[in-house]
Amino acid sequence: MPVVPHVLRHAVEQPSKLAVCGPGGELTYAELARKINGAARHLRDQGVGPSSLVAVGPADPVEFIATALAADLAGATPVVGDPSWSHERWSQVSGPAGPLTFLGESLPYAAGPEVRRKTGPDDLAWACFSSGSTGRPRAIVRRRASWTASFPHLSDLAGIGADDVVLVPGPLASSLYSFAAMHTLAAGATALVPGRPPTRAALASYVSRATVVHVVPGQLADMLGHPGSRLRAAVVGGAALDPGVRAAAARAGVHTLAYYGATELSFVAVDVDGDGLRPFPGVEIEVRPEPGSALGAVWVRSPWLAEGYLGGAAGPLRRDPDGWATVGDVAEPYRLGEVLRVRGRGDGAIQTGGATVVPEDVEAVLRQVPGVGDVVVVGSPHPSLGAVVTAVVEGVPSRALLEATARNGLDAAQRPRLWYAVPSLPRTPTGKPARALLAARLASGDPGIRRLN
Repeated sequence: MPVVPHVLRHAVEQPSKLAVCGPGGELTYAELARKINGAARHLRDQGVGPSSLVAVGPADPVEFIATALAADLAGATPVVGDPSWSHERWSQVSGPAGPLTFLGESLPYAAGPEVRRKTGPDDLAWACFSSGSTGRPRAIVRRRASWTASFPHLSDLAGIGADDVVLVPGPLASSLYSFAAMHTLAAGATALVPGRPPTRAALASYVSRATVVHVVPGQLADMLGHPGSRLRAAVVGGAALDPGVRAAAARAGVHTLAYYGATELSFVAVDVDGDGLRPFPGVEIEVRPEPGSALGAVWVRSPWLAEGYLGGAAGPLRRDPDGWATVGDVAEPYRLGEVLRVRGRGDGAIQTGGATVVPEDVEAVLRQVPGVGDVVVVGSPHPSLGAVVTAVVEGVPSRALLEATARNGLDAAQRPRLWYAVPSLPRTPTGKPARALLAARLASGDPGIRRLN
């Protein structure tokens, strides 16, 4: 991860300060530094160093963080994936990125002197996965400064400092939550990392300790109103935030910082007071007109852009010769000084629990199921996740077979939660499935769309 120099400095300046706390244990900054040093020595003994890729796979969130930091200290690029992946799955998703050194549940340790490494802003210090065009995720790689140089801006905007205890209530394989954890450690604060969204019953315990929380919009309401809560700030990313929830947070004494961005772009715009999204520090924004549409494509130029995809994989990130980049999000026309009104992903991507799912990726896998003539995947509204992946299949397939195929070929965020069947899909004049029409019929409860049980 990009923050290993910060962690090592904090281990000297505040060794007994609690750095990270998870369901399986906790580590002070001194303990975390010793752990990552021992693992980094082991990795170097195995020949891991610059240009190496290390697969980070522990299910325990504290071990997950320590593993990623150890890979960085060894000079390698930590590649952050789903802890449920097997070695076989890792080999599939790595694709053209190259061979991976896999670190699973038990972090190796080698005795010896402190590992010393000179880090630089252009180090390839982090990579995570996003959905790929064939159902196989693609790895997005980021240089150190593209994260760490944005940290002071976030700290200033949200008022986060070394005295804070920051709750990160989601999977660290998600870039939203991994960024939150790494920013916390860079600030010298304490990260509470349950590794997954806490149950309602467990939330009271977490918010009685935490002063700041990083969430997706659907989670914020659940964080409010707990007796003994110490929360004073919430950083909200992933989708639009309901004004009523922001108002409820204000009544509870919680200042809300909402932001819009993408894994490939990092921060794009922030809303610090409920008056709308404006460019994050250092970011230039253009909304370029799209032929035949009242909306335009969002293009960004900033120091926070990702390097690209490992192994040259294809993805939605596009660049122009002047340093501008887009992932296909669309917005209303925009001028400098105005509020940015984002209207979603132009390719119909589904935002679910902080993850972005590209429908075509899921459809490509499900079309392989016997009995499926065609399939359309859309997002259905969900009160806490924002949306859930919903599949409407053409034909008379077995739900059990559909789910088995999804488990084998898709990652957890990509797997449909809701399944429906129709005799034939509505189509456009060119013969393509009419995705928008089908979504509208589904939302209206069309009796011609049958729920698969």
